[in-house]
Amino acid sequence: MIERLENWIDGRPVPPVSGAYLPDYEPATGTVFAEVPDSDAADIDRAVKSARAAFPKWSETPAAERSRMLLALADGLESQLERFARAESQDTGKPIRLARTLDIPRAIANFRFFATAILHTHSESHATDRAALNITLRQPRGVAGCISPWNLPLYLFSWKIAPALATGNTVVGKPSEVTPYTAYLLGEVCRDVAFPPGVLNIVQGRGPTAGAALVAHPDVPAITFTGGTATGAELGAQAARRFKKVSLELGGKNPAIVFGDVDLDRVVPEAVRAAFSNQGQFCLSGSRLFVDERIFGEFVKRFVEVAGRLRVGDPADESTEFGALVSAAHRDKVASYMSLAREEQAEILLGGGPPASLPERCRNGYFLSPTVLTGVRPDSRLMREEVFGPVVTITPFRSAAEAVTLANGIDYGLAAVIWTRDLDRAHRVAAALEAGIVWVNCWLFRDLRTPFGGMKQSGIGREGGEEALHFFTETKNVCIRFDEGEVR
Repeated sequence: MIERLENWIDGRPVPPVSGAYLPDYEPATGTVFAEVPDSDAADIDRAVKSARAAFPKWSETPAAERSRMLLALADGLESQLERFARAESQDTGKPIRLARTLDIPRAIANFRFFATAILHTHSESHATDRAALNITLRQPRGVAGCISPWNLPLYLFSWKIAPALATGNTVVGKPSEVTPYTAYLLGEVCRDVAFPPGVLNIVQGRGPTAGAALVAHPDVPAITFTGGTATGAELGAQAARRFKKVSLELGGKNPAIVFGDVDLDRVVPEAVRAAFSNQGQFCLSGSRLFVDERIFGEFVKRFVEVAGRLRVGDPADESTEFGALVSAAHRDKVASYMSLAREEQAEILLGGGPPASLPERCRNGYFLSPTVLTGVRPDSRLMREEVFGPVVTITPFRSAAEAVTLANGIDYGLAAVIWTRDLDRAHRVAAALEAGIVWVNCWLFRDLRTPFGGMKQSGIGREGGEEALHFFTETKNVCIRFDEGEVR
């Protein structure tokens, strides 16, 4: 039976005004398992009106009470962790084990972090000689538009809506129409824990219709978006015409630099995990590996061996490590890069096409094998464009300077990884890399207090910690002048 999802507006599920729905495909099987609203400007306007009506009361609610409500939301989500993990796996094609241990726990952590962060924030005051006191106020902006992608649906949706709600804004959220399921279920949790109606509204639909209407709406002063660079550029231009506050977390083509002094037994499995987690559909994936030429041959041999042992299969199977890509269109896009590798005579050491065998249930699913390439030119599209799939290039380097030049030689600058035992070299290379976050001897080790975002075409603005709290608040200076006179 095909389930019909709805929008969540003013605390209840509502159908789209047009009555139109889109199919929601299960990537592992290629079959439709749900329908999602194909919302448009009318639905967005309805949601914005609900959010505007709820804003005065929510913005004036004491921080301790907003914190309590967000913690209740986190608790409600945690009580249904298994249900959400299975829904996320079914909707995205990712292994159930990954959804259970990363996606849903991280969403819970996001709500809890920002629920408590607002109880410990501070502002500034400046005594101007003995003549005045300047106080900085940080006030909620109003209705925040939060647009999230398909690769980590609930994880990144919560990453945006949690700080927006915590700081006293109301929200109209637009999840990806490709992976709408857990956002819909989150609406159910909001209802179950008696979250105030209108504070969080969730409108499903396509980017060019629902997403564009949210960005263009005159009563939405702040937009946060995670997605592709081309879409982000268009969104940013549209928002700029209305002087909206914008945060854009865009693409990544992230380098991992492996120096010759490392322990390959430790580094290789982590490099494989960084490359192929979530089938490489991760803005933080380490998809460009640069390896010291002294250990290049041994590293490549071990990397291929470890990647070749990844268990590709049904995402619902507990033993699966590598699932399906999110859609047929995206699978075909990634497959086109494999064709490009053959045209350019790159050496395909692993993969390059669909898996040799799959369970019967998954025969029509959107699967591609982990793919490892060497011999790719620095100017190749394989090296410069975000494939956003399980395709990795490995390239040798002779010096740290050459490695940095290769790493920085593209338009993206989201994340990077350095593997070395030399701490001095790690400091120097990290400072030289053009990336918003640099991991040294680890990958995806996150502290939610730290800023997150990219340089160059990887976006503008930062999320996380105080950066997020500041983005969702308007800064106001209040100057209080003292009367002149003596102390009495």
